[in-house]
Amino acid sequence: MQTTDMVMHVDETLAADSRRNLERTITAQRGVLDAHFNDQRPHLMLVSYDRERTSSFDILAVIAGQRLCAERIG
Repeated sequence: MQTTDMVMHVDETLAADSRRNLERTITAQRGVLDAHFNDQRPHLMLVSYDRERTSSFDILAVIAGQRLCAERIG
């Protein structure tokens, strides 16, 4: 397993329940170990994933499938 972390910036302003739903959706994806928003900076989500099983592009595609705009910033 090759675990890596990335920070995603979600452009839309999401309510707390929408952020939690997105965290669950991302975490349910193959290869994703954890996804959570920063409570002090609600546009930023930290995602930990196994690079052997998924990629940042796949994770971004899931977010786009939710009709949200996001970009990897770190």
